[in-house]
Amino acid sequence: MTRERRSATSAPNLVSAHAEAQRAGRVWLITGASRGLGRAFAEAALAAGDRVVALSRTVGALDTLAVAHRDRLMAFSLDVTDRAAVFAAVGEAVRRFGRLDIVVNNAGFLSMGMVEEFTEAQAREQLEVNFFGALWVSQAVLPTLREQGSGHIVQISSIGALGGFPTTGLYSASKFALEGMSEALAAEVAEFGVKVTIVEPGGYWTDLYTRGLVAAEPQPQYAGLRAELERRFAENSVDSPPELAAQALMRLVDSADPPLRLLLGSMVYDLAFEVSRRRMDVWASWEEVSRAAERATPAPEEPVAS
Repeated sequence: MTRERRSATSAPNLVSAHAEAQRAGRVWLITGASRGLGRAFAEAALAAGDRVVALSRTVGALDTLAVAHRDRLMAFSLDVTDRAAVFAAVGEAVRRFGRLDIVVNNAGFLSMGMVEEFTEAQAREQLEVNFFGALWVSQAVLPTLREQGSGHIVQISSIGALGGFPTTGLYSASKFALEGMSEALAAEVAEFGVKVTIVEPGGYWTDLYTRGLVAAEPQPQYAGLRAELERRFAENSVDSPPELAAQALMRLVDSADPPLRLLLGSMVYDLAFEVSRRRMDVWASWEEVSRAAERATPAPEEPVAS
């Protein structure tokens, strides 16, 4: 049997296969699964004996996995910004495998440039993929997860969500939005037995910085800052094999009590604490102003009906 490659726009036939799914192990749904971290996550899940629904714009790169895993891998060619196609793909995945256990929102790309340099189209595309794509997938899988009373949504965020950094402002904006939505989502679905974790990775040897990179047209006014940033990046860049991130992800989804957030990498871990300390120091130094800006007031009296 060969790996199925279906159109994500085909109408799903929602036939339950719950008992079969339980016997065959967990079912993963991974976006951006053809390369980089997504590919490493898919390989780790398959190596663990689980089944994977791989969603990517270019599923041909997954052909080599099909030879080894055959009917445990189903791939869809999918643009996550197409909400209707996302819902159709999720419906087809449930029809085929009967359930979903782990959903990894990994699809995304990096746009680099100073905030002033981005066109409207570039800014909108960054948010469409990194934020709205994850939102549509989360919405599409939730009916199944709620009905099951179980499931784990993993949102792949970034070091860029720890703070805004020069040249990654729009990328950080997309990840800030993802994390704000995901925090609310975690609180909303906890009573249904559904867990949500935001994963913040550092640097890995993927093509995020080459094929996955979109650069804004540079303006000469920022040449000095850009040169300084390039120098710092060359001195401090950290690149690790994506397999290490996959190992961490497997430990995460195996946990009975996964955290809301998980930092991946020593650089990210240290930076998270540094950024948090700086914010707390600034808040404390402006405490008097902050507290003076609010006064407890009684609720307005309701008008007396005549």
